[in-house]
Amino acid sequence: MDLKDIQNLIKFVAKSGVNEVKLEMDDVKVTIRTGMESGKTEATYVQQIPAIPVAQPTATQADADTTKETEPAEEDSKYITVKSPIIGTFYRKPSPDKPLFVEVGDTIKTGDVLCIIEAMKLFNEIESEVSGKIVKILVDDSSPVEFDQPLFLVDPS
Repeated sequence: MDLKDIQNLIKFVAKSGVNEVKLEMDDVKVTIRTGMESGKTEATYVQQIPAIPVAQPTATQADADTTKETEPAEEDSKYITVKSPIIGTFYRKPSPDKPLFVEVGDTIKTGDVLCIIEAMKLFNEIESEVSGKIVKILVDDSSPVEFDQPLFLVDPS
């Protein structure tokens, strides 16, 4: 079971309305819990891998504090914040000699790859769950990122 299968399972469980699902196969144990505060989903896969609340309709004060944005919160409230679904190292391109996945001003659609996050020597493509225009990239290339850390601001209009 690879990360993509786990992400799809998390999305399925979150949409189904079930509070908790446990799956055990050979040496793999997966536990997914939903219905926690703020509607977040939590998954455990040998170690804890939180779910993918990637897009949120508004930026919260905590987001503004962690990203040290200089723009007023009212202006950012119209943007969707794409957040990191996992802990790892953020990369803006697939390899050093390849072009960037996205740049400020690029128009994206659902399913477009925005970046890669490396976690435990696995390179996970982070796909957009929204369509719109990239307004701001909040993380530098090759920087460590935390779970739920804002990565991009997207204008959905």
